[in-house]
Amino acid sequence: MAGELHPGIPTADPARVIALRPGRPARARLAAYARLAKLGMVDYYLSLLVVISLTPLSCPGLDAPSWWASAAFLLGEVCLVSAAVAYDDITGYRDGSDAANYGTDPLVRRLARKPLLAGVLTERDALRFARAALAAGALLWAAVLALAPHRPVWAVLGVVLAAFFVPQYSWGLRLGHHGLQEVFLAAVGWAFVLPLHGLLTGTATGLAAVEAFLFGLGPLLFGVYSNTNDIAGDRAVGRPTAACLLSRRGNAALIAALSVLETAVIVAAALLGAAPWWFPLVLLPVTAARAAQFTVGMVRGDVLRGRLIGIRAHRVLVAALVTANLLAAACSAQTGT
Repeated sequence: MAGELHPGIPTADPARVIALRPGRPARARLAAYARLAKLGMVDYYLSLLVVISLTPLSCPGLDAPSWWASAAFLLGEVCLVSAAVAYDDITGYRDGSDAANYGTDPLVRRLARKPLLAGVLTERDALRFARAALAAGALLWAAVLALAPHRPVWAVLGVVLAAFFVPQYSWGLRLGHHGLQEVFLAAVGWAFVLPLHGLLTGTATGLAAVEAFLFGLGPLLFGVYSNTNDIAGDRAVGRPTAACLLSRRGNAALIAALSVLETAVIVAAALLGAAPWWFPLVLLPVTAARAAQFTVGMVRGDVLRGRLIGIRAHRVLVAALVTANLLAAACSAQTGT
């Protein structure tokens, strides 16, 4: 029954809960489903900006079918991620981890983001939504494969595997419950950049691989801060995140290593010729943001603020990658290469 939480775990403040009773406006119900789908978290969907900005470096331009394929890919992303996060909310509601992680501090974690926990949607509502989103995502990505101007085997396989695995974070194979959560967060980002780039251009350049890798690190580098904050709830339900498995110092060391890895890849890409020499300079704001994120989140212990800085750092990363790609395309056009 929606709104009934596990014994011994704090419940939502009734004054903050807006139940969806019969006769409530359709707009309120749509808003609840939008929160279930986490549509406000656009960070994975920014992948299309990276892919489109990369394209002039590999081919003259996109024809109409390519633009339609790109649009269908983005909509498919939205549907598949919506299914994944809806299934995750259902799992978190059933096992009590969301109640433990959100119910204790609703002002900070914004309980309204969890419509099952807040009692505004039923479990049956969420299941129907997740299944519909999954079906829509699969159909949209099938359309992408039909419309794409190129179909290299590796890109087609990447799309098929992503469509299969993305919804299985907390459902089906439950990848996030078997010690693969951190890898999953990054791999989804990689899968949203490189396969589409291959379908549009027929190639997999070194720069595209570097930018796909960096894009995937973005969600990982704010996800590990969320996991650090959620250690108690995740341990209670046996979810083996790195934050749960490592000591406090070990977890901080892992986060520091991931932050340094991002910077190392940026510099190495320029040194090895995969990116222009000025690539690290354009991405310098990202490096500065990571330093601030670690200082606030790990050194000062304000983990949720560190997570927020990480979300903003990812968006800065996307802006910097797009800027770098447009500059590289302009330089190539001027030199005629």
